[in-house]
Amino acid sequence: ELHHPTPPGPASLPMNYSLIGDLGQTANSLDTVHHLIASADPVIVHVGDLSYADGYQPRWDTYANMVQPLASLVPWMTVEGNHEIEAGLSVPFLAYTTRYHMTAGETMTPGETMPPGKTTLTSTDPNPSKPSSLYYSFVHGAATWLMLGSYVDYASSSNQYKWLQQQLAAIDRSVTPWVFVGLHAPWYNSNHVHQGEGEGMRKSMESLLYGAGVDAVFSGHVHAYERCERVYNFKVNQCGPTYINIGDGGNREGLAEPWMKPQPDWSAFRESSYGHGTLSVVNTTHAHWSWYRNQDQDTKVSDAVWIVKPSPSACSNTIDIVA
Repeated sequence: ELHHPTPPGPASLPMNYSLIGDLGQTANSLDTVHHLIASADPVIVHVGDLSYADGYQPRWDTYANMVQPLASLVPWMTVEGNHEIEAGLSVPFLAYTTRYHMTAGETMTPGETMPPGKTTLTSTDPNPSKPSSLYYSFVHGAATWLMLGSYVDYASSSNQYKWLQQQLAAIDRSVTPWVFVGLHAPWYNSNHVHQGEGEGMRKSMESLLYGAGVDAVFSGHVHAYERCERVYNFKVNQCGPTYINIGDGGNREGLAEPWMKPQPDWSAFRESSYGHGTLSVVNTTHAHWSWYRNQDQDTKVSDAVWIVKPSPSACSNTIDIVA
């Protein structure tokens, strides 16, 4: 039987989410899916790299079969990773956007191309508010989620940047006091693997998130777990978001190592193990984050922290995000 529960209305509390990234189709991936089922959270947020089809289309079918026991019961909100590009296809992201309609079902248009040698998609569409499966937002209870495209143009002149400005400016914190962001390539990463790959996007967009008081940013790409302090521009900052990398879902490429030494002061906890995370939004000021390590066929909590909103008076110097 295939069914989804009705989502909660605006401002509803409490809320629970499971978060994963870089899942793939291995024994470790299957362990993660079983642990997600045991967590029984009503929404899955997947921050990129799903099937690892990499151009071999039957892998999308075997991946769908693997996740169906859970994906048939709860919303599975995704954003694209680098393994969804599938450069051999006539249109980048075609297999992903055909299967995953995250907004109005619109996918890439002929005006959107991936130029040779480029790693981000550019768009000629003049309308920044156009729905896209590559970046979008959704509201779930008392939270607004902004899903950003790491491989879509993010420069200040881009549609995605202008869309993000509009979205942040339109959030009513009396209705959705919590704002979370999902993207693929991490902006903060103390692992040597994929080091600096999210830096261009961070330089372009970080001030928007900081100025809007975004609460937490979840990413993947690096096949390990890392939780950062609240941070802005590589300095611990009580008004910045908490950054969490959850790219440890089970992919076939193995775990990411080694880590940078010494550990940066903005990096609070890091470990190269497979697992998943859960986010429990308890009320308008407190949320609880837990990371579950997939060890010995059992789910073990390896890291946990309360995400507590700073007082408004402590973070009154925000940046003007309106274009």
